[in-house]
Amino acid sequence: MEIVVTRYLVTGHTGFIGSHIVTELARKDCYIRGLTRQSALSGKDPVVDVRRGDITKPASLDGLMSGIDTVIHAAGQAHVTVTGHNVHYATTLDGTQHLLQRAIASNVKRFVFISSIKAMAAPGRDCIDETETGLPQDEYGLARRRAEEQLLSAGKRTGMHVSIVRPVLVYGAGCKGNLAGMLEWIDRGIFPPVPDTGNRRSMVEVRDLARAVIAAASRDSANGRICIISDGEDYSTRRVYIAMKTALGKTVPGWSVPGWMYRAAGRVGDLYEAVLQRPAPFNSAVCARLLESACYHSVVAETVLGYHAEYCLEDSLPMMVQHYRQHNVPNTTA
Repeated sequence: MEIVVTRYLVTGHTGFIGSHIVTELARKDCYIRGLTRQSALSGKDPVVDVRRGDITKPASLDGLMSGIDTVIHAAGQAHVTVTGHNVHYATTLDGTQHLLQRAIASNVKRFVFISSIKAMAAPGRDCIDETETGLPQDEYGLARRRAEEQLLSAGKRTGMHVSIVRPVLVYGAGCKGNLAGMLEWIDRGIFPPVPDTGNRRSMVEVRDLARAVIAAASRDSANGRICIISDGEDYSTRRVYIAMKTALGKTVPGWSVPGWMYRAAGRVGDLYEAVLQRPAPFNSAVCARLLESACYHSVVAETVLGYHAEYCLEDSLPMMVQHYRQHNVPNTTA
């Protein structure tokens, strides 16, 4: 059964994922309240009723949930590269707990948490789905996992509809992180051609993710469930490289750098970091993301949300390149 939801609070509504959720919600007949730490944004959005607050400061959230029936929690540290126990736990775990307490006190009916695939154990060479129960190995993933557990426990205790969404790597116009960096480096001609290692990595277009999140809020069947959101494609890094080269209008080289050279460069980066105590642009962790697999299946999302992706990376890349061109100086080489 699908519930008619009319009053949303979206945390992180100005971020990459949150802004697309707002765009999707704006097509419906509903009220949207947004939470931001930026005072300059208050009252500036014709679509969103913007409120100022910080999820790490409970007092700033007073009155935030008044009249709200559904919370979509998209705020938090977006990338694993932010390190430190205190950073991840203060924002992800404590911040979510502060929101949850106020949601319960205000009798909010539904709470959707946009977590991360990093809340799971790494899949290795095999593809995994929501039945995988292994724990993550880093502070970012552990903080996400504990936040999920506290929300699901509260849902059982109070009767609140709680749904957890775990996106895989998210792409789309305006995305940041590794994919944005790869696109820029390819455009500048300084990203060497990657070999076809047969690796499989899962990704999802941000517009598909936004639709899945809203479905998790409105479908009874999503209550108490954890849903991986992927576009259903298995991407090798070589496929991503070729797709980006093509979208940028550049020739794809007929050769590639062997995998052992990437791994050697990664070890050099590790040594650089160990000696100089400074982050290197390329290390073994970055190399692993390029050459190894991270494959996930959206089994629960397809069954309980009726979710099916509309886009793949090749569909989205023209818009990604257009956004990149608008915010960077074009490079005509390579």
